Amino acid sequence: MLSRLFAPKVKVSAHCDLPCGVYDPAQARIEAESVKAVQEKMAGNDDPHFQARATVIKEQRAELAKHHVSVLWSDYFKAPHFEKYPELHQLVNDALKALSAAKGSTDPATGQKALDYIAQIDKIFWETKKA
Repeated sequence: MLSRLFAPKVKVSAHCDLPCGVYDPAQARIEAESVKAVQEKMAGNDDPHFQARATVIKEQRAELAKHHVSVLWSDYFKAPHFEKYPELHQLVNDALKALSAAKGSTDPATGQKALDYIAQIDKIFWETKKA
């Protein structure tokens, strides 16, 4: 009797973990922007303590950006997206590699490269949301 009382009254379905409003490439972009900003600040400050703190922050933000890109790839994008955008697998891989490079570099160009890949993912993401 209790199982009937607490049984769901409405059945819902979604192609991702939750209704898609929870996914957004902006999360990856914001973290990648932080990576690039830290790289730029590192270039203007030679204090070893600042450099050490900045390195930790940069590496943490790069990992967060990689996480957000990976979640989009594994949880949001589905087979129909990959069929319509066959470049998406390579694009995500390139973004992850660029974020790894930025993680290990103080050159803001590496941070910008990661941002460029994320911008391409963002474009595809929003195109899929229109469909």
